[in-house]
Amino acid sequence: MDPSPPFQPARVAVLGLGYVGCVTAACLARLGHRVVGVDRDEYKVRNVLAGRAPFFEPGLEELVRENAGAGRLSASTSIADALKEADIALICVGTPSEKNGNLDLEQLRRVAVEIKSALEGPLIVAVRSTVFPGTCQEVVLPNVGRRADVAVVSNPEFLREGSAVRDFMEPSLLVVGGDDAVAVKRVADLYASLPVAPCLVSLRTAEMIKYACNAFHAVKIAFANEVGTLCANLDIPSHEVMDTLCRDEKLNISAAYLKPGFAFGGSCLPKDLRALVYRAARMDLKLPLLESALPSNEQHLRRGIQAALDLPVKRIGIFGLAFKENTDDLRESPVVSLIEQLLGKGREVRVFDPHIQLDQIYGSNRNFVLEAIPHIGKLLGGSVDELLDWAEGLLITQRPSAEIAAKIGARGGAVLDLSSDAPGSRQTAAVPA
Repeated sequence: MDPSPPFQPARVAVLGLGYVGCVTAACLARLGHRVVGVDRDEYKVRNVLAGRAPFFEPGLEELVRENAGAGRLSASTSIADALKEADIALICVGTPSEKNGNLDLEQLRRVAVEIKSALEGPLIVAVRSTVFPGTCQEVVLPNVGRRADVAVVSNPEFLREGSAVRDFMEPSLLVVGGDDAVAVKRVADLYASLPVAPCLVSLRTAEMIKYACNAFHAVKIAFANEVGTLCANLDIPSHEVMDTLCRDEKLNISAAYLKPGFAFGGSCLPKDLRALVYRAARMDLKLPLLESALPSNEQHLRRGIQAALDLPVKRIGIFGLAFKENTDDLRESPVVSLIEQLLGKGREVRVFDPHIQLDQIYGSNRNFVLEAIPHIGKLLGGSVDELLDWAEGLLITQRPSAEIAAKIGARGGAVLDLSSDAPGSRQTAAVPA
């Protein structure tokens, strides 16, 4: 096996010496890179040059002192001076909220313009500031200047105040996104000595990942607090409930259910959410997050229905009738609502589900579907081949087997896959095998 190439320190300019920038600069210097931190605030620059952290963050003072003393970390108020020998510029300026909730990008635009004015050679510009998807393409790149020797990538940070140094040195996630594969790899290589595999993605994906992570964290906190509030009013130890919930690493603390797809249904989730919300209301408790889950699901179903109605066809075949694959449970299946709407809008519909034979369904399961669609028996087909031969367009509401996916893919034509992505995103694409 060939030996690993020797470590090649990069020359990095970190633009902005706030929490993200100063921690990034000191930690990159600790990894062996030569780093210049830039800020208009002379106080921050003087502190770094003197080997002091400009604010308190556990472990940061020692890193700044060590690396400033070793000559790997310096600071300046001049972007032009910092970029003279830089290979990579990391933008770490603030993007605060405006009154309406939008981002204030004034600092980002200003830095981009200053980079353009100071450019003397090739440069990779990596944005670590949290910015909405499209910002790198629509704001940074035009202001930096569209030059063949300048690449713009997204390298979002995942640092928490109070543990930022540890988060940097022991990262749980490393994301670099861009259209220039060489530039993306060079930025990812800055972190090569850290114990994490980089996720190399597209530019807008990298920007979105940061928002998805923060939104998920906020939802988790709000969920735990609402469950805790309900527990407190029921005289139930909330930490015992949540500690036990977290022990399930197969369904609860895992990637389970975190796949965009169709609306949820079935005999458990809708029923249990309704019960929680009803009982909380009886105790005069407002639990907005839990209360919003069913309306959110209903809105997602409406988006799917509208995407189906937008298909430019009359005869629509539907693969999947149960609320999810590998079951024959039809109770509160969102597909039933989908069929009702399509029929009501004058579409012709046929359905195939490999696990459903109407004469073998009984009880509440049978009653539910017959009440919603009394003539469901006339709509059910006996095979996927029959469905494909009849339909002008196809809706997929649950993941097909590899064999069926291959048949669907070979068919071509209008295919709307509601099972694996946002509704409307694959209206004319065949499902891959």
